Amino acid sequence: MTSDSGVEATAGARHRATGSLRMGTGRAGDKIFVSAARGSGIIVLAIMAAIAIFLIWKAIPALQDNKANFLTAEEWNPNAVPPRFGIAQLAFGTIVSSLLAMLIATPVAIGIALFISFYSPRKLASGLGYVVDLLAAVPSIVYGLWGLAFLSQHMEGISKFLNSVLGWIPLFGGDSPGKNSIFTASVVLAIMILPIISSITREVFLQVPRANVEAALALGATRWETIKLAVLPYGRSGMIGASMLGLGRAMGETIAVAMVLTYVPGINIHLLENGGATFASNIANSFDEATTTGRGALIASGLVLFAITLVVNMAARAVVARRKEFV
Repeated sequence: MTSDSGVEATAGARHRATGSLRMGTGRAGDKIFVSAARGSGIIVLAIMAAIAIFLIWKAIPALQDNKANFLTAEEWNPNAVPPRFGIAQLAFGTIVSSLLAMLIATPVAIGIALFISFYSPRKLASGLGYVVDLLAAVPSIVYGLWGLAFLSQHMEGISKFLNSVLGWIPLFGGDSPGKNSIFTASVVLAIMILPIISSITREVFLQVPRANVEAALALGATRWETIKLAVLPYGRSGMIGASMLGLGRAMGETIAVAMVLTYVPGINIHLLENGGATFASNIANSFDEATTTGRGALIASGLVLFAITLVVNMAARAVVARRKEFV
């Protein structure tokens, strides 16, 4: 009995020592993980702050020399003497083309995600998912070349049709709809951001609890009713986040828009007419020929784009946070 008690005591001591060692190792791992996560967040904030400081530092001299209102002027001539430039046209073109691209791409992307997740056969769904994801790997210049050589050649007829049907709406009005317009650039942007929105939305739909779907089907709901009642409410915040991510990509796109969109000075609310400009396309087209003041002006416009992107992302986070009850 004494021997058995001694063995049990020894085993208990070893167990407690092993448990203490594991707890100590776990606590050390938690501390390392917390420190690494906190450090990563600080590094990201530091990088963003460094970018903002750099842009402000480089933009101040040009803004001091500017003789026009930087926020409201439509003229962009920073190489003149004295320099005169403003971002009104650039902001209009960037926001309108990006929003229009998001409005075109989001319904199509959600439809693709729903088809792959709930309608297509399993073998076909896997292949379609890979094809859609591969679209995101296509370089921007390829989209730009395709838009310039193919899409723009067929957009004039579409623009004239929209002008004849929806011409009573100012955005689709105008006397001379063309092929190198903000609308054409928006279509190219929509195709570029479609795989991003579709991929993220598809992953969100796959996270819907299976019990919710099976319960709806068991109650006699059709496939579409199940999606409407159990899938879309659950994935609403994810769809919003995916759309905002696509919007951010569209706002910062450079080469494709610069190749498709013809620059014409001044704000034109008729989206089907040739001409327009965005922040990114203006930087790409003007940087090589810019003087010191001109480059400072371009950096100042980049600073505005940086701020707009931050505002869009914060708005997206606010919207997603309000929809947490669906997650």
